[in-house]
Amino acid sequence: MESKLIILRGNSGSGKTTTAKSLQNHLGHGALLVSQDVVRRDMLKVNDRDGNPSIGLIRQIAEYGKGKCGVVIVEGILNKSRYGEMLKDLIQFYNQEAYTYYFDLSFEETVIRHNTRAQKMEFGESSLRAWWNSNDYLGVQGETLFTNDMSQDYVLKQILNQLQK
Repeated sequence: MESKLIILRGNSGSGKTTTAKSLQNHLGHGALLVSQDVVRRDMLKVNDRDGNPSIGLIRQIAEYGKGKCGVVIVEGILNKSRYGEMLKDLIQFYNQEAYTYYFDLSFEETVIRHNTRAQKMEFGESSLRAWWNSNDYLGVQGETLFTNDMSQDYVLKQILNQLQK
């Protein structure tokens, strides 16, 4: 089975997880979703620091999906300084059958989006500001940027169109 890798990155509240879940639901059976938050916070209960064990586990789960799943979706903030090397290695592992997206939204837009989700009660604007990392592009060929003016439906359609090419 030929597998494709999708990487969705961006700041907290930008729409990565919503997009990833929508993609998985749309693609159906055989679409593996690897969420940074699930691996790091739920499975390992570790802080997002350099060298944390979630980096290796995300990689191992994504590698496991190659040849077993039609699409493997890796999503999260995935800060370039911590996760960049691992993500670039995954792209190589998937023989360049990878689609990389960065949610390049303004801080103001991420606050607006954050306030529409359940986590708005867990943390607020001050936490979003503390975690903010603008222009954290992975810098790989074909990296696509999603901006403030792109709706969730538009983003999903763009990804699905690219997968069909």
